[in-house]
Amino acid sequence: MSNDIRDYPARARSSDGLYRFLGGSPVAVAFRLILLSILVGVVLSAIGFDPLNILHSIQLLFIRLYELGFDAFNWLWRYFLLGAVIVIPVWFLSRLFAPRGR
Repeated sequence: MSNDIRDYPARARSSDGLYRFLGGSPVAVAFRLILLSILVGVVLSAIGFDPLNILHSIQLLFIRLYELGFDAFNWLWRYFLLGAVIVIPVWFLSRLFAPRGR
């Protein structure tokens, strides 16, 4: 059979849009995300965070933005800087050590 999928190299079969978007097979990516979520959850729990606390903080953010108006931008800026201290280096390292094949 000339149109049999086994005739195509593995690279061509695995280059569909979903595979490329996820960076691997959906099952493998789901497994890695679940494992990483559990590990991050353990670390966050060890330092005192819980999901309801995070949701409450997000709710409080929107309430303060509504109530404080422009003064909230200073408050929001501090949260941005606090998050950027973690997010920007992680992003940079992930780009630095990413495979160059794309």
